[in-house]
Amino acid sequence: MQTHKAKRVAIIIEQVMQSRLTDAMEKAGVTGWTVLPVLGGSGESGTWSREGQGSRGTGLVQVSCVIKPERLDGLLEAAFAVVERHIGIVTVGDCEVLRAERF
Repeated sequence: MQTHKAKRVAIIIEQVMQSRLTDAMEKAGVTGWTVLPVLGGSGESGTWSREGQGSRGTGLVQVSCVIKPERLDGLLEAAFAVVERHIGIVTVGDCEVLRAERF
């Protein structure tokens, strides 16, 4: 079966910023994404959980998408404009998809 190269982008951001991020993603040409709750974690600010235990109780979500490589720069610029002054982590990885026309 033939696969096609794509990029997987995952953005962890404060839940209150989710709609601003997904609006920016749409303007950058992203046609679909998935939003998942982030239950907890640890970083430079310490350990936190969604229930508010630990040093941070802020609700976070992960917004992830798979896109064609040629759309990556536009998406990263749009995402950075949203996260640069807020809590946010942007990761990019290579992946392969079966139905390239969907991305």
